Amino acid sequence: MKINHIALVVDDLDEALAFWRDGLGLELQEIEEVPEQEARVAFLPIGESHVELVKPTTETSGLARYLAKRGPGMHHVCVQVPDIAATLERLKARQVRLIDETPRRRGNRQYAFIHPESAHGVLVELYEVAGEN
Repeated sequence: MKINHIALVVDDLDEALAFWRDGLGLELQEIEEVPEQEARVAFLPIGESHVELVKPTTETSGLARYLAKRGPGMHHVCVQVPDIAATLERLKARQVRLIDETPRRRGNRQYAFIHPESAHGVLVELYEVAGEN
């Protein structure tokens, strides 16, 4: 297991990149449009993990509502696990509140979210990346 990424929700991607890329010197790997999340995401590798800068692309998405309510900052922590299905089953057996009871897929990744109520106020994403476990 490892931290795959830490996601920060931002209201201005260029301004955020000015700090993380230009100020701290992290390399910008890519910027990706993620239509199913109604977001634009900048990926900045750091060690074996990434900082993800996530900007909502609509004013009605869950991300946009989160940003409007809480402002920019930490959105979630993503933990990469070797077997997401087994991890979800173990969490369900422990009565952990899940946002996704079955994993979603995108590319070679499966992912699911754990509700912050069950993770001491932190939104946690689980990731399984094919070929990395």
